Amino acid sequence: MGNITGRPTVYFQDPFWVGVFEREEGGKLSASKVTFGAEPKAQDVYAFVSKNYYTLKFSPAVTSAVKETPKNPKRAQREARRCMESTGTGTRSQQALKLQQEENKQERKDRSRHMKEEEARRRFELRQQKKKEKHRGH
Repeated sequence: MGNITGRPTVYFQDPFWVGVFEREEGGKLSASKVTFGAEPKAQDVYAFVSKNYYTLKFSPAVTSAVKETPKNPKRAQREARRCMESTGTGTRSQQALKLQQEENKQERKDRSRHMKEEEARRRFELRQQKKKEKHRGH
């Protein structure tokens, strides 16, 4: 079983605060996007993750380059500080979210096409029934 790492990122996207939760498992990255209303505090984000992590809908996994962990603790501290200072979503998480958006779009198209076909079939049946009722008396 490989390492699973997660990273929340919160940023302001006018007019809301948005959180992106990235999950990296076995060299594959998937992401989930959550819209917060007001600016969340660190404990709010932590509480949200601890309560709703298993209900988040993550995007399909996108392959990502496996990074080796640095051995120097000072370097690790610097990278952690840089990671905390950086804002916005990474390109890999953007790709994962875009893939999830495309899948949702395809599902919506399939569902609406199915509903249109059902409605057309229902109307056709109704017209056929009306035709039969018109000719029934003769």
